[in-house]
Amino acid sequence: MAQQLGAIAVLTCLFSMIKYGVESGGLSYNFYEKKCPQVENIIRAGLKPVFSTDIASPAALLRLMFHDCQVQGCDASILVDQDSEKHDSSEMASAKNFGIRKRKTINLLKSMVEVACPNQVSCADILIMAAREAVATSGGPYIKVPLGRRDSSSAPSYELANALLPPSTIGVEEMLQIFSNKGMSVEESVAIMGSHTLGVTHCLNIMNRLYEGEEGQIKGMEHGFEVFLRLRCPNKESLTSNSSFVLNDPTTFGFDNLYYVNAMSGHGLLRIDAEMALDARTAHVVRRFAADEEAFFQAFSSAFVKLSSYGVLVGNNGVIRKRCDVVD
Repeated sequence: MAQQLGAIAVLTCLFSMIKYGVESGGLSYNFYEKKCPQVENIIRAGLKPVFSTDIASPAALLRLMFHDCQVQGCDASILVDQDSEKHDSSEMASAKNFGIRKRKTINLLKSMVEVACPNQVSCADILIMAAREAVATSGGPYIKVPLGRRDSSSAPSYELANALLPPSTIGVEEMLQIFSNKGMSVEESVAIMGSHTLGVTHCLNIMNRLYEGEEGQIKGMEHGFEVFLRLRCPNKESLTSNSSFVLNDPTTFGFDNLYYVNAMSGHGLLRIDAEMALDARTAHVVRRFAADEEAFFQAFSSAFVKLSSYGVLVGNNGVIRKRCDVVD
């Protein structure tokens, strides 16, 4: 019986590795050991001045990675600029990519890596490593990620980005469906939403929740916080510009578990931030993460690896771009 259980465990592990590309010829934790052993040190050194001069850059890099990975896998397609000659609109033209920043930072890191290891390291891997550094630099866990992704040889249209990037009005049901399709458990799905602990939310993304619902107190929102948000994000186009925003939480530049504490106290900004603390499927996880930051860090690390490994191009698929913003 013990031998049978052991065999089942091995098969389960192998299936998981194959599913997420961590296999021979796919992603691995020592992929650049011979090809470019110094790559992680180059990325880390290149990001130091970025982080020191722009305190909001870690949040921007993490969001950049998330938006890239959710369209057609982590393939650096979000870095490709619009082709003016062919009049194609890249995925950056999607309204859901409003506020995306630090694409040029990945280009800069790529140029640094190319000097040391020409045509060896993909833009997709550089983006993942940059996002990993962003989390760690902000006080979060240092996540060991498998590498070996390749870049897309064509850029998806903004229509595909519009279809696949989740809207700001997403609820628990849709969120769980999106991340379960990427192999995540409920715990990991709740953890990956913890990325909202960094950065800001633009007023445009909460106007629907603030003003288009039924009369009365907004579900899951503390009344005083609702009053504050209405003052910060008034329901008049002339007063609410595209640049108007609200901090995600009081420690907006620190990666911590305060996001879950806020959600439990009715200070969640987006619908999903509030609903996770109320839904029976997720509320117990929110409570645990609010009380145990280390539990959140562990689940987030696992979810980060799954998201960054899902549907990637490996082996002979895809290309390694010379420049991240141009498809050769």
